[in-house]
Amino acid sequence: MNTTQETLDMPRREFLRVSGAAAAGLAMASSLEAAHEKSSKKIRIGVVGGNFGASFYWHEHPNCVVEAVSDLIPERRQRLMQVYKCSKSYESLEKLILDKDVDAVAVFTGAPDHVRHSVACLKAGKHVLCAVPACMSVEEAELLLDTVKQTGLTYMMAETSWYHQSVISARRWFKEGKFGKLFYTEAEYHHPGLESLFFDAQGNRTWRYGFPPMHYPTHCTGYLVGVTGERMTQVSCIGWGDDSPILKDNVYKNPFWNETAFFTTDKGNAFRVGVYWNAAVGGCERGQWIGDKMSFYDPHPNGVGSIIRRASGQTEKDDAGFIRQLPELEKHQQTQWWQTDMLPEPLRHPSGHDGSHTFLTHEFVDALVNNRRPEIDIYAALAMTVPGIIAHQSALRGGEQMKIPQFDPTR
Repeated sequence: MNTTQETLDMPRREFLRVSGAAAAGLAMASSLEAAHEKSSKKIRIGVVGGNFGASFYWHEHPNCVVEAVSDLIPERRQRLMQVYKCSKSYESLEKLILDKDVDAVAVFTGAPDHVRHSVACLKAGKHVLCAVPACMSVEEAELLLDTVKQTGLTYMMAETSWYHQSVISARRWFKEGKFGKLFYTEAEYHHPGLESLFFDAQGNRTWRYGFPPMHYPTHCTGYLVGVTGERMTQVSCIGWGDDSPILKDNVYKNPFWNETAFFTTDKGNAFRVGVYWNAAVGGCERGQWIGDKMSFYDPHPNGVGSIIRRASGQTEKDDAGFIRQLPELEKHQQTQWWQTDMLPEPLRHPSGHDGSHTFLTHEFVDALVNNRRPEIDIYAALAMTVPGIIAHQSALRGGEQMKIPQFDPTR
């Protein structure tokens, strides 16, 4: 499929027909789960950002060559060159995108720079894969979408939860109808201890200093958008903070360590998200999907593993004597999808964020090689990012119910 403005504006019925994603109500491609013809085409990629950017596998993909790397810090540039066995480096993204041999750029810079850097790459004629979040405001979302449309180039967001092994399973079960009516989803991103990333080696504040939790929502929203394709339409969010000086003096004017959001989706379903930076919780990225026929629970940091519950024909009495349905309980042995032919053979190995890094690598390269939309395209990226921005605004207003702007023309 051509990633042109015509394609981006394609009516929903035609998009579903072309992409093959004909599951009712699911307007996203099934690209990695469909066979593609092998191609000898090579995507020449530039990688920017020597921390997170060094944890991907562009150099292992049979259809990709790392043409150049960049980081402002010499030591990180050197690390990128070593990891990707690349001899060409630039001191900045602005210099790298002038390289005519670079087809696409993987942007792993600080969150507040993502739109500025993605737009610069697109305007320079480069396809873009960008780390999360996609944007920091509704205005930035509009600018990013307009630029993608104007250039006709591919944009993909590197949201890891989309390719967590359990999310791949849940996505398949949803398409197969195994949940029945999936009416409620929860997702949690708990990451206490981030204070160590608030300062750089020179003691200067980094972009993470006081960063609003709900401005980093995609590790949770991917558990909904990446499974059902639903869009969040309204939200009420509650924030919690304390007297920490970090919450009283940050560029975001953010007073919260933790935020809990309650979303309504375009299917009339409920979705709860908790992003916590400072709490007595174990670190986790997890979700659970509740249906009337089957429910699926990701492993819990308190030690409970993957669980499937199904409705059964048996009943039991509760401790008050009332009759209730007895669910069937199954301990789920999670398939490691990275071991399967969903990936090219060189990428079938463990990777970061529950095996997602090899999938993200392959999805971006394969989308460019086959001239199709990536699964996490501009619309999916904004559908995962913008609800968090509005949720934070709701928290600042004491939990006020707020509508979430929609960007997908098919809805």
